[in-house]
Amino acid sequence: MEPSILTSTKKILGIAKDYTIFDLDILTHLNAAFSILNQLGVGPIDGFFVEDDSAEWDDFDVPANQLNLIKTYVYLRVRMLFDPPATSFLIEAANRQISEYEWRLNVFREVEKFPLVEEEPIYTFTQPPEEVPLP
Repeated sequence: MEPSILTSTKKILGIAKDYTIFDLDILTHLNAAFSILNQLGVGPIDGFFVEDDSAEWDDFDVPANQLNLIKTYVYLRVRMLFDPPATSFLIEAANRQISEYEWRLNVFREVEKFPLVEEEPIYTFTQPPEEVPLP
């Protein structure tokens, strides 16, 4: 996969790498998607900004298990802003995917920032209870 954020997004949108007419539009939508991720608490605390094709996916500081989900989320966001589907059914399907990805990224963030702490059980039994004979 192309490491450049701009170039890989253009490829998914069906735009040739050397066709730069829409770069400003795509960059604007990319940065909007990264701003939303920042508001969700995903990625660098100071945010992330793509200025040209030199910004790479590895520059976006997130755990590896989240990166592919983030790539798809960003692509969907850019597609909906740059070239939305023609039918309401496809628009609704894309919006549902975006909402699901936001929920999943939020779960990742919560687990990362607030991991479950295993506590000692309140009651511990070292021996089984004694059987009481019936009268």
